Amino acid sequence: MIEGKMRRLTGSRWRSSRPPRCPRGGRGRVAVGCDDGTVGLLDRGFRLSYGFQAYASSVLFLQQLKQRNVLITVGDDDQPSSQSSAICLKVFDLDKVQEEGSSTTSPFCVQILRIFTKQFPQAKITSFVVLEEAPPILLIAIGLDNGSIYCIKGDIARERITRFMLQVEDGTSSPITGLGFRVEGQAHQLFAVTPSSITLFSLHDHPPRRQTLDQIGCETNAVAMSDRMDLIIGRPEAVYFYEVDGRGPCWAFDGEKKFVGWFRGYLLCIIEDQRSRKNTLNVYDLKNRLIAHSMPVGDVSHLVSEWGYIILIMSDKKILCIGEKDMESKLDMLFKKNLYTVAINLVQSQQADPASTAEVLRKYGDHLYGKQEYDEAMSQYIHTIGHLEPSYVIQKFLDAKRIYNLTNYLEKLHDRGLASKDHTTLLLNCYTKLKDVEKLNHFIKDEDGVGEIKFDVETAIRVCRAAGYHEHAMFVAKKAGRHELYLKILLEDLGRYDEALQYISSLEANQAGLTVKEYGKILVEHRPAETVEILLRLCTDGGDPMTRRGSNSMHLLMIPSPMDFVNIFVHSPKYLMQFLENYTKAVKDSPAQTEIHNTLLELYISKDLSFPSMSQENGFEEQNIKERKGKEVANGYKSVPREKGNLGKEDMNVAKDIVDRQRKGLALLKSAWTSEMDDPLYDVDLALIICNANAFKDGLLFLYEKLKLFKEVISCYKQAHDHEGLIACCKKLGDSSQGGDPSLWGDLLKYFSELGEDCSKEVKEVLTYIEKEDVLPPIVVLETLSKNPCLTLSVVKDYIARKLEQESKLIEEDRKSIDKYQDETELMKREIEDLKTNAKVFQLSKCTACTFTLDLPAVHFMCMHSFHLRCLGDNEKECPECAPEYRSVMEAKQKLEHNARDHDLFFRQLRGSKDGFSVVADYFSKGIVSKTAIPPENGR
Repeated sequence: MIEGKMRRLTGSRWRSSRPPRCPRGGRGRVAVGCDDGTVGLLDRGFRLSYGFQAYASSVLFLQQLKQRNVLITVGDDDQPSSQSSAICLKVFDLDKVQEEGSSTTSPFCVQILRIFTKQFPQAKITSFVVLEEAPPILLIAIGLDNGSIYCIKGDIARERITRFMLQVEDGTSSPITGLGFRVEGQAHQLFAVTPSSITLFSLHDHPPRRQTLDQIGCETNAVAMSDRMDLIIGRPEAVYFYEVDGRGPCWAFDGEKKFVGWFRGYLLCIIEDQRSRKNTLNVYDLKNRLIAHSMPVGDVSHLVSEWGYIILIMSDKKILCIGEKDMESKLDMLFKKNLYTVAINLVQSQQADPASTAEVLRKYGDHLYGKQEYDEAMSQYIHTIGHLEPSYVIQKFLDAKRIYNLTNYLEKLHDRGLASKDHTTLLLNCYTKLKDVEKLNHFIKDEDGVGEIKFDVETAIRVCRAAGYHEHAMFVAKKAGRHELYLKILLEDLGRYDEALQYISSLEANQAGLTVKEYGKILVEHRPAETVEILLRLCTDGGDPMTRRGSNSMHLLMIPSPMDFVNIFVHSPKYLMQFLENYTKAVKDSPAQTEIHNTLLELYISKDLSFPSMSQENGFEEQNIKERKGKEVANGYKSVPREKGNLGKEDMNVAKDIVDRQRKGLALLKSAWTSEMDDPLYDVDLALIICNANAFKDGLLFLYEKLKLFKEVISCYKQAHDHEGLIACCKKLGDSSQGGDPSLWGDLLKYFSELGEDCSKEVKEVLTYIEKEDVLPPIVVLETLSKNPCLTLSVVKDYIARKLEQESKLIEEDRKSIDKYQDETELMKREIEDLKTNAKVFQLSKCTACTFTLDLPAVHFMCMHSFHLRCLGDNEKECPECAPEYRSVMEAKQKLEHNARDHDLFFRQLRGSKDGFSVVADYFSKGIVSKTAIPPENGR
């Protein structure tokens, strides 16, 4: 999992003649301090970016800050004075470079700080560490060989600092071999290591509180800090980890620890073999408890890390770079060695994506499955849920011997909400095959019966029903609110009809309505009366008219219509009739009143009481008809062929039932279409069809009469050969004074003429009304009656005598009128001739207008009226006295000419007149018809 390659710092890569003293990585570069006082910055290829002279003598320690591009160094300037030490701390800003010459550059030195003062006496520096707080605040700890630690805190660039000293042990002078900061929130703590002790200072306390963690220590370079800010020390017998409360885990790695480090979760140890004195680099994966890499190395002078590499700088200026392999390569290597547990821990520690982790778990599961360790394999497959296709695992465990493992997997699949319908089916089948009622109860009822359902409801119900676990199926249906499935089990599987009715009664109105629509047929078949009662409560809002009257319109819209439940009575029309009757009694203003009346009419009037099909828009297919024929209807009436004249008690009951129902039907026809109503509360066309199909004469007569279809009324009596009824009907409907149609008498006469039997009595009575209403001329009466050979002349003798006498009187009156008109016409002709041939003498002496003596100028008209010219005004062409009469005559003439062109008016008068011939004669007498206007041809 770790690989390395060797490089050498030679030539242009490094110009110092001395080996590096204190290399440190950071910010994509490695900073190297040397004994000659130079500092070099190396890039990724270990080439020298640039170097500069930091100190006159040597560089002791350095560290690059992470938050700022700043380099902190400690070195010897070799310029001691009597008052100050040559050891100083310098702060370089690497972003600001100042030119020193044509060939060299140097970063800007922000601050130089003398470490040793009078209060802080000089000693040899053995360790150095810097902690970045909120910029620009730094906390610097400097370990000395006398067991003291000098701390500098503040903004060093501006020299706003605070110095304080810590002492590891009282009365001893053990050198500080290692330091490490630990930060927890606002609390800062400092680990200090000597060869004989480990101490923890709490810097947030004033003064800092000292705590000795252990009485053992380590040498220089065997101290490191982990990612979790735990202290790591290496001793010949083992590697120890320390936390704030003392020693933690211990790893027994034998051998002297030349260097100890930490890299990306790996523990780095360079161990010297006591026998061969050769050094070995071991990279430990502590989490997986294995050695990730091991290789022999030479004499190592420094151990650093940068660019994702472990960098070993040798004494001979060679560099060994060790990098971590990519994830795929590491996993392939672990798979080949069957180290699946390590591979799993690896992908988890590297925070790989879930799909990659699931793939490793799958391979581990396949490995265990191949070894027939099915329980362990299943535990791995369970961890892949959500990423591995469930069918991959299920196929491996379909064997009946591994049904327990399969059940476990399917349970986990449901717990995570990733199960499909097929998975639910398979799990429930596993429970039923195992007859594990306890697990089935836990799965179905979820122990306490609360919580969300984690499976497909319909699938669970179907499987439980098929296996005979009806109670479990009912529980699921009820918990999921699937009322229709709950009732399906009660009715179809268990036949508990009373319980089903109670359950429906407990539901809300809309839910109850939906369930009754679906399962109402079964309920009506087995509990008809109770079902009707529930429906009445649903449709009438509990049967309380006051509640319904006081409800708002929105609430009324939510109340179901009784027509929504008609289809459930397909096998029980008797109870449908009962339901609708009770509803109409309870509700007088139903929005579905018309449809209800249509259905009731069909139930009442039909001779064979069956489900109403005419009034239903959807109707039913032939299969329903066949089913109805093969099933005894619950209302006690069954249509079977019977021989005529062989009426038994059952037939009498059936006949009585028909009469009673048709009586109700006629009452409904009349009550739903009273004289005050313009339109009926039912479909008239449908009612006519029903009455006609069932030969319901009384209903037809009522409807025809309301529709003013008088001829159809007469036809009904004709078909029944009811002569008395015919005449009575014509008396009622043929009276023109009551708005009747007198032409009915003509139709009645024609009927008797075509009857072919002796009906003299009826004909005489008909002739009386024909004569009274003057419906037909005598010649038409005689021609009509002549068609019946059974009638004699005596039938019409009196009628003809009266008509002849009446006609004679009319002829005499017409002759007198003719003589009068002829005399008047002759007189007019003589006057006209006289005007044409003889002179007219005007003898009036007074003006007709002003009655004064007539003088000139005067105007005389042929009508013998005379006027002063001044009295006439502008109108000299017509006589003012005769002009109104003349104009009225001309207007009448123009009106007649206009009527001659209005053919619609002529035919309307012809149809509306009792005697059409008189209308034609009148038009001829006025000279309208005789004047034929010849239209111009082609517009000429």
